[in-house]
Amino acid sequence: MFHPQHAHSQQLVAPNQQTPQEQMRWKVKTPLHSPQSTPGTTPKQPCPRPQYYAEADSIGCVEVLATVCSIVLMVVTLPISLFLCFKVVQEYERAVIFRLGRLRSGGARGPGVFFVLPCIDNYCKVDLRTVSFDVPPQEVLTRDSVTVSVDAVVYYRIRDPLNAVVQVANYSHSTRLLAATTLRNVLGTRNLSELLTEREAISHSMQVTLDEATDPWGVQVERVEIKDVSLPDSLQRSMAAEAEAAREARAKVIAAEGEMKSSRALKEASDIMCESPAALQLRYLQTLSSIAGEKNSTIVFPLPIELIGPLMNFTSSLGVARTAGAVPRPGPPPVVPSTTTSISSPPGDPGQPPPSE
Repeated sequence: MFHPQHAHSQQLVAPNQQTPQEQMRWKVKTPLHSPQSTPGTTPKQPCPRPQYYAEADSIGCVEVLATVCSIVLMVVTLPISLFLCFKVVQEYERAVIFRLGRLRSGGARGPGVFFVLPCIDNYCKVDLRTVSFDVPPQEVLTRDSVTVSVDAVVYYRIRDPLNAVVQVANYSHSTRLLAATTLRNVLGTRNLSELLTEREAISHSMQVTLDEATDPWGVQVERVEIKDVSLPDSLQRSMAAEAEAAREARAKVIAAEGEMKSSRALKEASDIMCESPAALQLRYLQTLSSIAGEKNSTIVFPLPIELIGPLMNFTSSLGVARTAGAVPRPGPPPVVPSTTTSISSPPGDPGQPPPSE
C-alpha cells in the first residue's frame, strides 16, 4: 500500500533526465491515469503513485532482510543451490523476473542463462514465436439482413514481454475473445456481396483493428484470414436458382447469335453456288461421301435439277406445238424385244403375282 511518508523519500525525476534503464522502467510502469503532456508544452512532473505501480528506488528493511537471508541460504546450500539459482531460456523465449512481487529493472532476461535468488525471485517465461488460433464460427447479421456463419484464423506474436505479463492477466485468452468480437463487428458493417468478394479487404481491416487494440498488451497481430462463409440452405438454393437462370439466359442469347451467324454464312455460300453450278454437284458428292462413311443401310441420292431441265424444256415445247397444230402426230414406236427376268416368290406367299412369261 502507498503511505504518505514514502512520497518524500522517492526522488521523482523527469523522463528526459533519467538513465536508459530508468526510462524503460518508467515506460513500462506508467499507470493508465498518469498525466499526459500536450504538444508545445513542457512535460509535467508525475505525481506520486502507489508502490505496486513501480519499484521504489529505496528498498525497505523487510526487503533487505529477505534478500540477505536468501543469499545466506544460497551460500549454505552450495552447490545444490546452483541448480535452483541458474535458469535457462531458449532463443525464442524471454523471462520476466519479479523480486518480492516487484518487477525487476533491466527488462526481460534471455536468451541464455540468468540468475535468480531462491525464495524471493520468481519468473515467468514468455514465448516470442508466432501463435495461431481459430476463431469459432460466429453467427453474423450483415448490413443487408442476411444471417451467415463465418470463421477465421488469427496469427499473433508477443512484441513486448513485459507488457504481456504486467498489463494483462492472460494475453492469449484476451486476444481470442477480442478477435471473435472484432469479427462480428467488422462483418456487421458489410453486405453479403462484399463479404463474398472482398475477403482480403475485410481481413486487413480486422488485422488493423486487432493490432491497435492489443498494442498496450505487447501483442502484435500479424495476419487475419477468413476461412469459410456458411450460408443458410434456403439462401443457397435461391442463389443457385438465380445463377442457373442467368446461365440459361446467356445460353439462349449465345445460341441466337450463333443461328444468325450461321444463316449469314449459308446465304453467302448459296450466292457462291449460284454463280458456279458445278459447285452444287460437288456439294452433292460430298454429302454422299459423308453419308456413306457412317455405314447407313439407306442412301438418298438427290437428282440434280440440270438433268431434268432438258426434259422439261422438251415437254413445254411439245405443248406449244400441239396448240399451234404444226407438229405431225408421231407414229407408233418401233417394237424392241425386251428380256425380262422373273423373280419367283417363296411358296405359300399369296401376296406375290404369278411370274410373267
